[in-house]
Amino acid sequence: MPQDRIRLATPADAPAVHAIYAPVVRDTAISFETEPPAAVEIARRIESTLATFPWLVLERGGAFAGYAYASRHRERRAYQWSVDVSCYVDERFRASGVGGALYRMLLAVLRRQGFFNAYAGITLPNEASVRLHESVGFRAVGVYANVGYKLGAWHPVGWWGCEIAPLQREPREPVPLGQLGPGVLDDL
Repeated sequence: MPQDRIRLATPADAPAVHAIYAPVVRDTAISFETEPPAAVEIARRIESTLATFPWLVLERGGAFAGYAYASRHRERRAYQWSVDVSCYVDERFRASGVGGALYRMLLAVLRRQGFFNAYAGITLPNEASVRLHESVGFRAVGVYANVGYKLGAWHPVGWWGCEIAPLQREPREPVPLGQLGPGVLDDL
């Protein structure tokens, strides 16, 4: 079996991320973006995300197999201990453990940063994504009925939540990713 390597993304990964994400945007309702962002925009997003949150990529046997990242859940300060997460896997590697490996590492990094809850929105129906999220501890928390219109139809989005760490009475502010140092993935 080819060796998996999970690492922090860099802006140089933008073309590989684009290759996975563009068909999802263009051909499905999985993402509510309506036009695939250019690789230069993806590079900007990666760089911007890494200032605070993890963006991980998984390489299998040298091939770029997928990526996962976290982002701010909501703007108000009381939400600062919660994040939204997303994971996309190259179609050649779907149902092969890539998504689960990425999410387990992503959740471990987020736990180390001091986050307590992760949330994921899934355009429904999408049984593969539901299985992926539930396999790493997410549970259904609600549905926004017909919240997005794309490809000629209205689509509901289900929300799944995961407790990353036990809640604390007086939590400390989460630590930005950059403050954890370059070896953040080494001992996870």
